[in-house]
Amino acid sequence: MANQVLFLQSLYLLFSIFSLPFLPLVMSSCNDPCQTLDDCEGQLICINGQCNDDPDLGTHICGGSPGTSSPSTDDCQPSGSLECNGQSYPTYTCSPQVTSSTSAFLTNNDFSEGGDGGGPSKCDDKYHDNSDPIIALSTGWYNGGSLCGKMIRITAQNGRSVLAKVVDECDSMHGCDQEHAGQPPCDNNIVDGSNAVWDALGLDINIGREDVTWSMA
Repeated sequence: MANQVLFLQSLYLLFSIFSLPFLPLVMSSCNDPCQTLDDCEGQLICINGQCNDDPDLGTHICGGSPGTSSPSTDDCQPSGSLECNGQSYPTYTCSPQVTSSTSAFLTNNDFSEGGDGGGPSKCDDKYHDNSDPIIALSTGWYNGGSLCGKMIRITAQNGRSVLAKVVDECDSMHGCDQEHAGQPPCDNNIVDGSNAVWDALGLDINIGREDVTWSMA
């Protein structure tokens, strides 16, 4: 009888152990492979199969060297202002930090000659066909032309994305003149896309301004 009770107690203990939820034994750290958000340690999240900083939280755990911190988006303050048609617009030499999912506003630009983009594109001093997926970036992101010819991936809130080539600067310092087709300075967080970009994302150009994210392709 005692042996039977001991046997039943052992079965109950084994059942209790195997009934517990299985928890990951090791949490992944920066750049480690992952499959779900819960695979990464601390405030890291799973982005494209790797543990990385959460852009919504603004963490910089995976970036920079020990003892240093990357600049936050709040560090980008106006450098001055420009009067345009009786209205004052802030000017910027910087843009928010580029992450694996950088928040931005998508606007529409006419890159053809005579269009609302003004002069030719800064990257190659040429006009472009709006049927090509091309974009201009705010001054800080344009960074003196360092991204000219580079491809970026733009993702809309509807989940659709498109690859587009950087061909121009959306000037955040100057405006309201012939070179800029009379338009005021760009905000510091603008991705100014051609008609092809808007069409690929399934967005209505007439809305004129949409929330998107972008990253280097």
